[in-house]
Amino acid sequence: MNDAYSTLPALAAEVAALLQRRGWMLATAESCTGGLIAAACTELSGSSVWFERGFVTYSNAAKHESIGVDTALIEAHGAVSEPVVRAMAAGAVAHAHAQVSLAVTGVAGPTGGTPDKPVGTVWFGWSVDGVLRSERRRFDGDRAAVRAATAHHALQTLALLLADAPPPAP
Repeated sequence: MNDAYSTLPALAAEVAALLQRRGWMLATAESCTGGLIAAACTELSGSSVWFERGFVTYSNAAKHESIGVDTALIEAHGAVSEPVVRAMAAGAVAHAHAQVSLAVTGVAGPTGGTPDKPVGTVWFGWSVDGVLRSERRRFDGDRAAVRAATAHHALQTLALLLADAPPPAP
């Protein structure tokens, strides 16, 4: 757990540099991490240059009301699902002044797991300049370890996606 937490400042700084090179802003939409990713980003001095806003959409109602996730989508697939995390990533960009978003929704535990979605299951969504990507991961450990690993993976993958993104059109 401590390793994942300890890497967050460096990962946030890497994301910051990549966003600033392009003049892009980031918005986050977090469920299971409860704002941990936004906190890691805003821990950096000057983050207002590249961090636009964070949505903590812990409840299903918040996902719908704050970032426009269709309630029918949540009912059909559950909050911890690929369609919902993709809608969260798209909704974060749509409801912010940002070109980039990352979204997470998962089961941090120790309760809430099911056979199909055991504790540690997390869906990730990223939107980089209009291109949506999603991924499912499963992390071991207690609630704090799952949340830390989620934040680490979200930022690490965003850095890779930004590094590979084509430069913005002039």
